[in-house]
Formats: sequence, structure tokens, C-alpha cells
Amino acid sequence: MKDYFTFNLKAQKLLTVWLAFLVVFMVPYVYLVVNIKDFIDPHHPATLVGFYGIVIVLVVIAYAIIFYMIKLTIEGVEYKGSSFVFEGTFGRFMGKFIPGILLTIITLGIYFPWFITSIRKFFVDNTSHDSNKLEFAGTAGKLFKILLLTMLLPLLVLISVLIFFQFKNGQADPKSTGYTFLIMIPYMYYFYKWQVNVKFRNYTIRWETGFWKSCGKILLEIILSIITLGIFYPLAILRLYTYFLGKTYATSENNRKGFGYDLENGKDFLFIWAQLLLTIVTLGIYYPWAYCNINTRILSKTYTEQMVAETV
Repeated sequence: MKDYFTFNLKAQKLLTVWLAFLVVFMVPYVYLVVNIKDFIDPHHPATLVGFYGIVIVLVVIAYAIIFYMIKLTIEGVEYKGSSFVFEGTFGRFMGKFIPGILLTIITLGIYFPWFITSIRKFFVDNTSHDSNKLEFAGTAGKLFKILLLTMLLPLLVLISVLIFFQFKNGQADPKSTGYTFLIMIPYMYYFYKWQVNVKFRNYTIRWETGFWKSCGKILLEIILSIITLGIFYPLAILRLYTYFLGKTYATSENNRKGFGYDLENGKDFLFIWAQLLLTIVTLGIYYPWAYCNINTRILSKTYTEQMVAETV
């Protein structure tokens, strides 16, 4: 038997947050980009300080709005007739976000895995369903290894090879963008696998995936998106969502549940593109409706399914 999720967030509720984003973030951001030459003046160093000050303020505003969008999204999800509850406050979020950003800058990025882990734990650990709290079990140490081994070191090797190639031939390697895509795929795989590590009641929710097959799947969807000039991209994301959701299991000592999604390639593709086009032609005003409609469709076809009978 399949138990489906539902999504109950109404666009009107999201509209206030979205309008705040457009007015408080997008307007100053566009102004900053258009007048960037006035802020970065080598003859007046003070303007550079002002520029970075505005950037920092805009980053804080952006993440403040992201906080409320995530909060509304979590509280809009329902499972088995009970909605998820989010108890995190904006003040506590800022108490983690601002020091995390500063420490990441001070340590030249070394603190970044601990910062990401802290934010991830904040949102997961403050979420509950039917009075049962979720707990994120991923560690910053594991994320540090992932970033080091699957992104930083491969990028350093690639950059070294490209510099050697340019020095030897007098020009850059035209395939450098493609190489970057390829070396980023293992990072993408391990990073998202790291994120799916949640404890709920007596269950542990994890991916059970193979490295080579999963990376091959990611590569295929990226290629299809590129050769179609991005038209295939929404369906590529859904196909990856379907694939990895089917490899996700909630396991306890005596029970096991699987996850799945009822993918309809053509219908899902057309539905999502219709929402995106309406957002584009309305210059973003329709976005809250598109966001709610897409999430409603996806979650209404996302389910859990009993894999092993529970023993008494």
C-alpha cells in the first residue's frame, strides 16, 4: 500500500514573502549591478567598503527570505493526514547563519562544511511530524572529506593541467568546461547522498545507491539538458528525483519502507513548463502560484511503501 504526501501551502500566503524578496532584495541588487562602476572606484577605496557592505546586507536579506520560504514549505507538507511542524525561529537561524558566514570568511572557506552542516541540522532538527522530531545525522567531518576529495583536489588537478596545456600550446583547452562538468558529478552525487541521512522515530532514512550507476544517471540527464539547450532540464530534475527517491529507504530494526514517485514524463514536463512560462511572462509575479502548483503536483505523486512487514 502506498501512502502519498500532500502539499497545502496556498500561493496567497507565499505572495507576501515573494513580494518582499522582489522589493527588498531584487530592486537594490539590480541598482547595485547597474551602478557597479560608481561603487568600485580605485581612486576612492571607501566606495569598495561600501560595496561589500551592501553585498553583505543583501546576502542577509536573501537568506532571511529563504528562511521564511523554507518554513512555509515545510509546514505545507502533509503525510497521513498530519502536517509537518517547523519550530525554528528567525532569530535562532540568524544566530547560526551570521557567525557561520563570518567564520567561513575568516578561515578562508575551511569552516564551510561546518557552516552547511549547522544550517542543515537547524532546518531538519526543528521539524517534526505527529509530535516526532526529525534529526539530521550527517557530520561536518564527512562533508569536509567530500568537498576535499571530490571537488577541491580534482579542481586543483584540472587547473594545473589546463595551465600546463595553455603554457605548452599558447591557448586554453576548449574542452575545459566539459572537464569541469565531469569532475563535478562525483561531488554532486556524494553531496546529495550526504544530505539524505535523517533519523525519524526508530527509522534511519538513507540512500542505497551505487556510485558508478548513479553518476552515469546524473551525466545522462546533464547531457540531455545541454543538447536540448535547457528545454529538457525540468524533466531531467524530475527523472533524477524519481531515480534517487527509488533508492531511498527508511529502515528500522524490524521494518523497512521505500520511497517512490509516479513519474509521467510527458504530462509532468508540460505542466512544469507551463508554470515556468507563466512566471516568465508575468515578470515573476506568478512565481508563488507556480511554486505551489509544482510542489502540489510532485508531492501528491510522492509516496512511501511498506517493503518488509513489521513484526510484533
